[in-house]
Amino acid sequence: MTLLNFAHPITDEQKAQIEQLTGQPIQRVIELPVQFDHARGFHEQVLELLERVGLGASEWQTTPLLVNLPSLSVIAATLLAELHGRMGYFPPVLRLRPVEGAVPPRFEVAEILNLQQIRDTARAQRAIR
Repeated sequence: MTLLNFAHPITDEQKAQIEQLTGQPIQRVIELPVQFDHARGFHEQVLELLERVGLGASEWQTTPLLVNLPSLSVIAATLLAELHGRMGYFPPVLRLRPVEGAVPPRFEVAEILNLQQIRDTARAQRAIR
C-alpha cells in the first residue's frame, strides 16, 4: 500500500499501527506537505499538489492508496473530490488522535475510515428514507 501524507510526518510507530489495522505493509510513503496560498484558487493548487504524486492515469485506479488528509477542511474536501475523480472511488483515510497525557504531544492512529463503504451505506439509506 502507498500512503499519501498531506499532513505532519508519519512516525515509525504510526506506520506499524497502520499496518496492523489494515493487514497490509506500507510499501511507500509519499510526503506532500500542504501550504496553500489563500490568494490563489484552491482547486488549482490541489491539481499542482497531486501532480507531485507522480502517478499516471492507470496507477491512480490500481495502486492501493491510503490518505492522510490535510487539516484545512476546504483543502481536504477539494482533494477528496479530485482523488475520487482520478481513482473512481473514495480512498480510505487515516484518523490520528492525541495520546492522552503525552508530553510532548504525540499522536496515534485512531482508525482507518473506509470512505467508499461509508458512501455506499449512505446511498443505500437514500432509498429507505
